[in-house]
Amino acid sequence: MTGLGAVFRPQLPPERMREVARLADETGLEELWLWEDCFREGGISAAAAALAWTERVRIGVGLLPVPLRNVAITAMEVATLERMFPGRAIVGVGHGVQDWMAQVGARPESPLTLLREHLTALRALLNGDRITTTGRYVTLDDVALDWPPKGEVKLLAGATGPRTLRLSGEAADGTILHAGTPPEGVRRARRLIDEGRKSATRTDPHKVVVYLLTATGPDAVTRLRAELTAEGLSSVPNLGVSGDAAAVAKAVERLTDAGADTVILQPTGDEPDPEGFVRWVAEEVRPLVV
Repeated sequence: MTGLGAVFRPQLPPERMREVARLADETGLEELWLWEDCFREGGISAAAAALAWTERVRIGVGLLPVPLRNVAITAMEVATLERMFPGRAIVGVGHGVQDWMAQVGARPESPLTLLREHLTALRALLNGDRITTTGRYVTLDDVALDWPPKGEVKLLAGATGPRTLRLSGEAADGTILHAGTPPEGVRRARRLIDEGRKSATRTDPHKVVVYLLTATGPDAVTRLRAELTAEGLSSVPNLGVSGDAAAVAKAVERLTDAGADTVILQPTGDEPDPEGFVRWVAEEVRPLVV
């Protein structure tokens, strides 16, 4: 069955998250995703709170920008979430928005090298290994977690360009595709991911998560068009969806037919009723998605 979830947009203040998370839990929504966008909510702190407020919904963090984070800290925080809330945290890492990274003096010369080194070391630390490595960006000297996860943690990577998509297939367990990815973009991403998997001789499952910009209600068409225009995506065909639950379910199906395993419905930044959006996804869209 296709995985389905919704996003808590960071345009909302953090104090709004409690009600949205609890509603996601109560209505049976499978996944609620959070973003660590500069300079809004922190991804791990928000995820920990959402997990503590709820009982069953999985909480995704998509994604943690690796230029901002020492890999040992990332490993400690991911391991802590997994031990406290087994199987409920989904964590993705990625390049981050390079302009934002430059604002805080963290923009790397080679984002791809940094992500490769980070993913490799993060996987080893979460596996409970003791690591000594000296890379271009990641340096560890006899580092191991005292409290590694008890089970395997699936690591996702955010990816857009061809080289990063291949790296995700090679070094990550899943890939997050942003809402600017139409169905044909998902097909292309799958091909590149598979190239990376082949180069690493990986045969394990690789989960592809895709955000779908979604608007519903009487002004849905206007809000969707405005957001696509603001993001410079208005000319991309088959991007985003507006309308009722049936229209959204069909848009989800187009993405899954193209290779997505999970589709996360992303409300517009000006969604007037975030709680109502989550309830609508769980109670009206979910029954129509197979």
